[in-house]
Amino acid sequence: MNLTILIPVKNEEMNIEGLVLKIKKELKIDYEILFIDDFSSDNTYSKIIDIKKIEKNVFVIKNKIQGLGESIRNGIKFSNGEYLTIFMSDGSDDLNNLNDYFNLIKNNNLDAVFGSRFLSQSVVKNYPKTKYYLNRLFNNFISLIYLNKYNDYTNAFKIYKKESLLSIQPIVSESFNVFLELPLKIINRKLKYEIVPINWSGREKGNSKFKIKELRSKYLFTLIYCFAEKILLLK
Repeated sequence: MNLTILIPVKNEEMNIEGLVLKIKKELKIDYEILFIDDFSSDNTYSKIIDIKKIEKNVFVIKNKIQGLGESIRNGIKFSNGEYLTIFMSDGSDDLNNLNDYFNLIKNNNLDAVFGSRFLSQSVVKNYPKTKYYLNRLFNNFISLIYLNKYNDYTNAFKIYKKESLLSIQPIVSESFNVFLELPLKIINRKLKYEIVPINWSGREKGNSKFKIKELRSKYLFTLIYCFAEKILLLK
């Protein structure tokens, strides 16, 4: 198995079937889809089970501990691919970019490929204004203190060599801040990565689980934790 597409889900029954069909149509890679169900209260899990009966490369695991961070930890643990990408169930990311990701990481023997929605070649549609300004402020602040040119740390959609993800354990984040922890730990260890432009469009179905007010302290904790790790690794 070349690639695991890790999709964390919570109450996404409206998006599941269309997402699987879209992946099947557009991806040109040997892949498995691994859904991690984070205590959904709708028919998300049963939808995946129905799809799994037809699509033999679709798998699903239920979290025993609630939280997006736990979904990512379980996804890494139970994935079968040599490479792993995190693809959010809202379908906001561009699958054409995933084809590019895979070719780049494999052909150049990289540990990760970091996509950015905020490069001149990127195309972004329907990004909420308040979220956009807060995103730019925080990500540019990280770039400044890390002295790094990357500018989209908090975006989930990246690709990693599974072996490299295992090397940065433990992963401690509980929520969306896990998407900040992963790239910062890759950078801290001076692993090999490249930065590429990617496209993004706002979700069409369902509700976003991202709550800015609830996540501010968690993002700040992750930044402090990873920066402290960076200093300790330098020593």
